[in-house]
Amino acid sequence: MRTERFDPVSDTVTVRACHEIYLAAARADGMRRPAMSPRTFRAWLRYGWTEDPSEAWLALGGDGEVCGWYLLTLPERENRHLADLNLVVAPARRRAGLGTALLGHAADRARQAGRTLLTGHTEEVSAGTAFVRALGARHRLTGTFAVLRLGSVPPGHLADLRRKAAAAAVGYSLVSWEGMTAEHRLADVAALLGVEADAPRAAGEEPQGWDAARAERGGGLAAITQLGVDPLDASWGIQSLTAVAGPHRGHRLGLLVKVAMLELLGAHEPYLTQIVTRTAEGNEHMDAINTELGFTILERQLSWELNMVRIPWPANPGTQS
Repeated sequence: MRTERFDPVSDTVTVRACHEIYLAAARADGMRRPAMSPRTFRAWLRYGWTEDPSEAWLALGGDGEVCGWYLLTLPERENRHLADLNLVVAPARRRAGLGTALLGHAADRARQAGRTLLTGHTEEVSAGTAFVRALGARHRLTGTFAVLRLGSVPPGHLADLRRKAAAAAVGYSLVSWEGMTAEHRLADVAALLGVEADAPRAAGEEPQGWDAARAERGGGLAAITQLGVDPLDASWGIQSLTAVAGPHRGHRLGLLVKVAMLELLGAHEPYLTQIVTRTAEGNEHMDAINTELGFTILERQLSWELNMVRIPWPANPGTQS
């Protein structure tokens, strides 16, 4: 095996090969939620989910074929002792030591960056879970993916929930927008993103701190919900953050903004049929809201951590930087 770093911005051929391996692995592991489209995958390799610095590396076979890859993310504001790893091996190349070799290579890169703990995630029942358990990784957190199938929502259900939420939210009004957040709202949005600090997380992990600069630059907003639809797979919506500022809790604002979002989608996304969301174990309040809306459990994802001292140094000399 030979490892080689690649640039997700310019190397479109390699990105395409990595995406094909990602799709094959998702199928092999029985992943039920929608896979990333090529465009979303390329953007994720380039920016990650947090825009922290990252490295993308390939595993190449003797014939030059891409056999696996990994993305190593190095948080630069919080959790500077961590390195987050997404590692994928082509299903046909599994159980041949390739994953162990890539893990050793990634750990070496993380050590060079001064990190002591490697984190990652696997599908609940998958080859990846068996792999990290064999390495002695420690379970950190379980995330639950739930799905709302819009065709199964009874007529009048959303209207009933809106009335219930509105009765508890007297004095509040709703505002919505698509695309980028306007500059005059950035400070408020950043504050609401910071509310996620009290959401369940792994022990010892710092929450991300947000300010207007990190949100890409500032009547305040009291609650927010965000949802994205990939034009390349417009049948699925991806629910992301829903947060309510502490002083405004107890007014059913979380339910109100999520109902309003569903009504908005009904008017603007004619091809949308399903919405998927993820909550961390222990987030009973958001789970209760999702249950009211009609979400049902789809699958679970496990988060892990592995102390760097437990990972062997890479033995492969054929590495290019």
